[in-house]
Amino acid sequence: MADVTILPRTSRKPRRRWLLWTLAVLALLGVGGFLLYRQALATEAVAMLDSADRLLHGGDGAIREVAAVRYGSDPAQKLEMFLPAEADVHKGPLPIVVFIHGGGWRSGDPHDYRFIARALAPQGYAVVLAGYRLYPKTRYPGMLEDGAAALRWVADNAAAKGGDPGRVVLMGHSAGAYNAVMLALDKRWMAARGLSADALRGVVGLAGPYDFYPFDTEATKLSFGKVPDPEETQPVVHARGGGPPLLLVHGTADTRVRPRNSVELARTMTRAGAPTRAVLLDGVTHEGLIMLFARPFSHDARAIDAVLPFLAKVTASPAVQAHGG
Repeated sequence: MADVTILPRTSRKPRRRWLLWTLAVLALLGVGGFLLYRQALATEAVAMLDSADRLLHGGDGAIREVAAVRYGSDPAQKLEMFLPAEADVHKGPLPIVVFIHGGGWRSGDPHDYRFIARALAPQGYAVVLAGYRLYPKTRYPGMLEDGAAALRWVADNAAAKGGDPGRVVLMGHSAGAYNAVMLALDKRWMAARGLSADALRGVVGLAGPYDFYPFDTEATKLSFGKVPDPEETQPVVHARGGGPPLLLVHGTADTRVRPRNSVELARTMTRAGAPTRAVLLDGVTHEGLIMLFARPFSHDARAIDAVLPFLAKVTASPAVQAHGG
């Protein structure tokens, strides 16, 4: 049976200093501060969230950008790579987290998700923020072809930048979680780039749609509605054993992508022979989940506390794993 864990709302109250900083930042953002709560996936609002996070971090002193490149000819086919500022290349390459942004396959820019790098890189990871072509420039399977192309760049270039291409975890939010999970489960997209999906160390899906056919929203109709065999677009159809482990995190208050998506995929994966954990955060919305990785909202540590142990486990060296690490 799938492991479905519900984490209750945190009882820890934010410190008064943190609250004052938060109010100050939201006041500086003006109406954008309010929009963070209402439409955090809108490009403008995510950029404001990143600005607030950067301000509350005192800048980008904890991370170091080592690449900002295009992996294809389209402007959206781009990525940025970050290391912790204090990374010592002489101690060996770092495991890599490739993060794919959400936005309903219609909006989003990896540059606005640098708060993910600020949250993860100081914990000892190289972080790659990967973009992809959006509707109307592409429909399914274009977003998956682009994800595979970005992973090809990582395989060919990350080692020279301080990352370990043998220890790659995919992570995404919303539409980006769909992309990440599909790349891991439907092996043909990575295989077309000469890569093995089974070589991925793991996948973290945040509020992802994994079981959404028949298509009943504008976003899904636009990006998937013309596929001859629509069921092939669904991650639950590709559930299998033998692939990379999955961690599926969702908010119970998510009305945009219902938490049943994560629960059903976890159950289907478990039945297929790949025990999978779904973590449900009580009271968290669709937008609210990604916001928990950025200041001023990261005082609720349930999301990052679920993700970090998973990353540490799946990226550990084989020797450490063999000893129960």
